[in-house]
Amino acid sequence: MQTTADPYPKGLTHPTSDLIKSIETLYVRPRWLFVRVETEKGIVGWGEATLEGHTEAVESSFADLRERFVGWDSANIEDIWQTAYRLRFYRGGPVLMSAISGLDIALWYGKTLGVPIWQLLGGKVRNRCQVYSWIGGDRPQDVLAEAQARKDQGFTAVKMNAVESIGWLDSPRALEGTIERVKQVKSIGLDVGLDFHGRVHRPLAKQLAKALEPHHPIRKMSEGICWCTRYIGRYSMT
Repeated sequence: MQTTADPYPKGLTHPTSDLIKSIETLYVRPRWLFVRVETEKGIVGWGEATLEGHTEAVESSFADLRERFVGWDSANIEDIWQTAYRLRFYRGGPVLMSAISGLDIALWYGKTLGVPIWQLLGGKVRNRCQVYSWIGGDRPQDVLAEAQARKDQGFTAVKMNAVESIGWLDSPRALEGTIERVKQVKSIGLDVGLDFHGRVHRPLAKQLAKALEPHHPIRKMSEGICWCTRYIGRYSMT
């Protein structure tokens, strides 16, 4: 089988290109994996490639990305992304995409042009936006105090873990604490979001959604909003 050599093994460059000098990963336990990219001109960009439970696999992916992209023009972000994704026969998956994302974020840092990232992505579309604060939830006894502290800081909404780890076929009574904590937080005038971290499996998901309906009147912000994320495990939708 005859193959054709890549005419641009280091991508497209020009005399003023600021080439990628190094690509490093830094594992910050227990879960975070950061990516540091430095150019020949000394500009440094940071990204994040965290994939909990698979940090070593993502780090190994960077051995390939490092070998290929050191020496490329750091400004050719789209070319680097497309090459990283399409170069190999097997594409996608959480490990590879986490690695590519971390590299991509680091390259979009914006220091080369001396502008903030929002300027690179097209400019501002608003001057203010509503935010919420995380208050934990794995220790139910602390939820109300944490919520009150955030309210005192000026927050109008909070987000928390909804349940501890529960079984695939657990008793519906395991959800009673979730409803009670939502009621407690809303009793002090805050909107509340629940993150289930994939802990609630399909047999209980519908029951939980129904139980939360009385606390989920999506009408006015003043009447309180309860939104939920990641009811079901990431790969259990079918």
